[in-house]
Amino acid sequence: MQSPTAEDRAIIYAAYDFAEVAHGDEKRKSGEPYIVHPHAIACYLAELGMDTETIVAGILHDTTEDTEVQPEEIEKLFGTNVRFLVDSLTKLSKLRYRGLERHVESLRRLLVATASDIRVIIIKMADRLHNMRTIEHVTPLEKRERIARDTMEVYVPLAERLGMGNIKVELEDLAFAVLEPERYNKITQLIDEKKKEVGNKLEEDIKDLKRFLAENGVRQFKTEYRIKGVRSFDQKARKKGGDVDSIFDLLALRIIVKNTEQCYRVMGIIHGFWKPIPGKIKDYIAAPKTNGYQSIHTTVITRHGVTVEIQIRTDHMHRDAQFGVASHLNYKSGFLNGETTMEWLRRLLPQKNTAHAELGTQPGWLKELTQAGQDYEETEMFEEILKRDFLAERIFAYTPHGDVIDLPQGATPIDFAYYIHSDIGDSATGAKINGKLVSLDTSLRNGDVVEIMTREGATPNKKWLEFIKTAEAKNHIRSALRKVKN
Repeated sequence: MQSPTAEDRAIIYAAYDFAEVAHGDEKRKSGEPYIVHPHAIACYLAELGMDTETIVAGILHDTTEDTEVQPEEIEKLFGTNVRFLVDSLTKLSKLRYRGLERHVESLRRLLVATASDIRVIIIKMADRLHNMRTIEHVTPLEKRERIARDTMEVYVPLAERLGMGNIKVELEDLAFAVLEPERYNKITQLIDEKKKEVGNKLEEDIKDLKRFLAENGVRQFKTEYRIKGVRSFDQKARKKGGDVDSIFDLLALRIIVKNTEQCYRVMGIIHGFWKPIPGKIKDYIAAPKTNGYQSIHTTVITRHGVTVEIQIRTDHMHRDAQFGVASHLNYKSGFLNGETTMEWLRRLLPQKNTAHAELGTQPGWLKELTQAGQDYEETEMFEEILKRDFLAERIFAYTPHGDVIDLPQGATPIDFAYYIHSDIGDSATGAKINGKLVSLDTSLRNGDVVEIMTREGATPNKKWLEFIKTAEAKNHIRSALRKVKN
């Protein structure tokens, strides 16, 4: 990646000085100067490796709302793109959140703005992250809980869909700590006890594994291990009836190698060194998750009896897993990766963006959602799409040709058919899941291979409306039924 230019540095210094003067003596609820907030956002955007325009917009995002600065002044000093980003974020800030059903319009605006430039949603995620990191200063408790609930209902699912694993886990845990403090503290204590129990053993095991990999010709690799998020651990513990000992992925050892071929080679070496647990091998390289996540997961029992999940991936896959869609922008544009230090202005600044058009690239689901935000003027309909199609838990199924279809949990073969094409949905007469005939109201599960049987001239059944999950399928069915009736 190319080094930052002197022009990049000058622009970001200028934006910081401009914002500091504009906010003047304004304070945050913590009592700190307000400039601390835009500075923290800029630091996170630098950590993501975002371009200069995005960092500048992060620094300036509150100036036109909270100060006397006019949009025209921002455009004159920092350009049209920065003004667009700041304008978009300012419009969003004017709508206050009061639960999903009452901030649908704000979400619509966010998504419509994102349709023009995906950097809007990335800055908004950074803004929410810093607000959650400092939420203890928000009073009263009811307001703090409302912000946390909004975060859990909207921003956590969005981070998940954007593939931004790091921010998803942190937002989730910060919100969980506010909404269920007693449960949060209890789970945190359980995790700490588990870490103490196995921590030293695992460190010895990692040393053994490094030596064994080197002996088998794998010398260029990195290792790190992470602890499962508090809320994620809690959710899994609830599903298992509180049996924390059956949660095998509390600790995950990551092995980062040079290329995909080595991922598979390392998995084979590990299985010859430690005992793999049957049924606990997942190949997300050959079949990536719907948010683009790639890695091989295998759960093993080490020499010291520690059960640990091992995640094997390339450096590119690792960065994608952490930063999601922001990482894709970086790789496309060749921006320099940033750091999370308060001295980022003096040490590492991303290269100035010169390919604005490429930054409009969006994942398929986000294109659909932004289009829905433009198409559906009825708040109720757009809210249904948000709740049932995009902010719900997701599953992924496959066509017989191996194409991945991304659907909300509980989706049926009819939802699957309409996702592929409305003509296939309209003419569907039956379905097979994993080669077996099933009824059309069967709920799909992760990894199912679905085959839709059709017949020319067939029409949708009104009863489908009683069990389908996606709003788009429902709209197509109603439209087809109206045509048949007429």
